[in-house]
Amino acid sequence: KPGEQKHPKEPSSSQCMHLAVVACGDRLEETLIMLKSAVLFSNRGLCFHIFAEDSLKPEFEKKLKEWPSSYTKKFEYNIYPITFSVGNAQEWKKLFKPCAAQRLFLPVILKDVDSLLYVDTDVLFLRPIDDIWHILKEFNSTQLAAMAPEHEIPKIGWYSRFARHPYYGTTGVNSGVMLMNLTRIRNTQFKNSMIPSGLTWEEMLYPLYQKYKNYITWGDQDLLNIIFYFNPECLYVFPCQWNYRPDHCMYGSNCKGAEEEGVSILHGNRGVYHDDKQPTFKALYEVIRDFPFEDNLFQSLYYPLQSKFLDTVHTLCGRIPQVFLKQIEKTMKKVYENRVIVYLGANHRY
Repeated sequence: KPGEQKHPKEPSSSQCMHLAVVACGDRLEETLIMLKSAVLFSNRGLCFHIFAEDSLKPEFEKKLKEWPSSYTKKFEYNIYPITFSVGNAQEWKKLFKPCAAQRLFLPVILKDVDSLLYVDTDVLFLRPIDDIWHILKEFNSTQLAAMAPEHEIPKIGWYSRFARHPYYGTTGVNSGVMLMNLTRIRNTQFKNSMIPSGLTWEEMLYPLYQKYKNYITWGDQDLLNIIFYFNPECLYVFPCQWNYRPDHCMYGSNCKGAEEEGVSILHGNRGVYHDDKQPTFKALYEVIRDFPFEDNLFQSLYYPLQSKFLDTVHTLCGRIPQVFLKQIEKTMKKVYENRVIVYLGANHRY
């Protein structure tokens, strides 16, 4: 197929975990570091679906080829151009951030993919994708997507204070980490505010955008909130540690799940990887960025992280380092144990 890149020892498409991301503008490095975090910690094979502007495609190919083969054999990847199947492409492109609306069209474009995890470029995995992939099995018969709440506390949440359109639940949902059963999405008739009968996902997108475009602030995320407001039975809501953002700690810690279990997926929105407003988030980003692939995870990733965190204790997020370190520590121990067991097993002679 045009635009596809595959690796020789590719994970079989039905067996692999599908991960989609949309990268435009200056998001190349951020996207590569997100993919690196996915490969570092995951167990099963991965299939990456990278939607990128044409100018970024050669860069992605070049950088991914530079990764050592012990890691490249864990994934295959396809790079796709940015396309919008319904409505006006220029209008979709201008919605919120360049190309962000592309994620709304994943069920339409990836017709052969059954389920998928979509993430924003500014996401980092602190544990195996396998763990969030298992949530697909927890969907009941009507659920077809999973997202985390936009906020834990309605009185300081954005939607509950400012939204001028319908939104899901009491605080809305954040679409930066979205688990989707694409087969179900393609086969569902969605209730909507336009006609009495149901509409398919593809039929609904453009009229919905036309109806609410003067009221939406966060682009495609707002459209998803409107869709799930009318179809709440279709959404599985996962806890905040699966989409942990600066809002969860910058006003004081308000994500109970992360306090108990640690952060599973870090979402550095508000540009926090690239400024000094939230040094805890930036520290994690830089340590994963600088980690030399073949090195020891504890020595080259965990210890530098601990020492960087000491410089962030003056911030509210920096006061709870265990929240950021708990899962990553657990994951590293597992990786280490597996390697030791495999190594011992390979060298054991009866």
